[in-house]
Amino acid sequence: MRDLKHLIYFESLLQEANNELVKKACSEGKLALAYNCSYIPEPLLDIEGCFGVRLRAPGCVNPDLATYYMTNRSCPYSKSILERAFEGGYNFVSALIGQECCTTMNRMEQYFEYCKLIPNDKFFVCCIDMPTKKGEWYAGYFRRQIEKKIIAPMKEVYGVDFSDEKILDAIERHNELCRIITEIGDLRKLDNPPITGYEFHVIQLVSEVCPKYLIIDKLRETLEELKTRKPDEKPPYRTRVMLAGSEIDDPEFTRLIEMCGALVVADRYCFGSLPGREQIVVADGQDPLDALAEHYMKINECPRTMGTESIISRKNYLYDVARDYKAEGIILQNMKFCEYWGYERAIAAKWLAEGLNVPSAIPTCQIERDYANAATGQLRTRFQAFVESLEIKRLQAE
Repeated sequence: MRDLKHLIYFESLLQEANNELVKKACSEGKLALAYNCSYIPEPLLDIEGCFGVRLRAPGCVNPDLATYYMTNRSCPYSKSILERAFEGGYNFVSALIGQECCTTMNRMEQYFEYCKLIPNDKFFVCCIDMPTKKGEWYAGYFRRQIEKKIIAPMKEVYGVDFSDEKILDAIERHNELCRIITEIGDLRKLDNPPITGYEFHVIQLVSEVCPKYLIIDKLRETLEELKTRKPDEKPPYRTRVMLAGSEIDDPEFTRLIEMCGALVVADRYCFGSLPGREQIVVADGQDPLDALAEHYMKINECPRTMGTESIISRKNYLYDVARDYKAEGIILQNMKFCEYWGYERAIAAKWLAEGLNVPSAIPTCQIERDYANAATGQLRTRFQAFVESLEIKRLQAE
């Protein structure tokens, strides 16, 4: 296929957290609000005068200093973020909007303040206590957390205006981005998609780590380009797979899978678009904060959510997405020492492979990985074997 016009530029924006567009937004006086979890309501970070940046640590392979503070049995994603903070990679950040999603993540966020890692006297860290169950009462609790942990300190420290008018404007701009990303992502449902999983991974990451108002024009242009892009008559891929699990903020991991012959057609992982890029609906007369709380409570499929109903619904969500995107198999991966995704990966792989609590069985491949793309040889062997098993299954069915 013809190369995408802006792909190289998008790739360049992923080389460091303080990229070209982040620097431009900061030079315009915008406040950079960092976050690291899909539970954080993005529109509030993109309120007028601010922009959200999801934290990554590209190129971090030896988080030695962070390991001293957090031990060598901690989540490598959290350690890598902390290591990059020690290196000064996030000095542009005005505040860190965190979430008590796990002990390791929470501890990493606390060290930003304890160790005074950001050279900004106004810098602060807040951690939302997200409920572990879904429901009307829990959505109300989530709203109160948003008001207490995000809105109140942002008003007090930086004087940010969170009026209903400003929030609705932020939601409208957020929905425009979601519409573009969703429309691009839906192209992967075609029998011969005009976009690869790697390209979509890059596009999705760019939408999270760059000021949206500075990148949306190029995303819109890319969507129009993809509508007329002609895929190769004979696709180079031997099967289609869905990729699910914990944080994957390095598109080279997706490229590795595709180099083994599997087109990644769905991205159900932290940093992915499924879920995460659904438009937020605000009913007539509804308080926009209520709409935000209900939306993020409803769409989130994080394994942190407890209860039998949620546990079963997550497996069915994986099944439905895989079928919708015509994936022949699912690769389930988790970061080392990630308790939530470690259990979720093992349970989901067994249930899906054996057809337990889902309409039918789907082949699965389980991977435990580091934050950095290490052990690529071993991973390549696993992926190649999985691709061959899916081909054999297809031949047997025929």
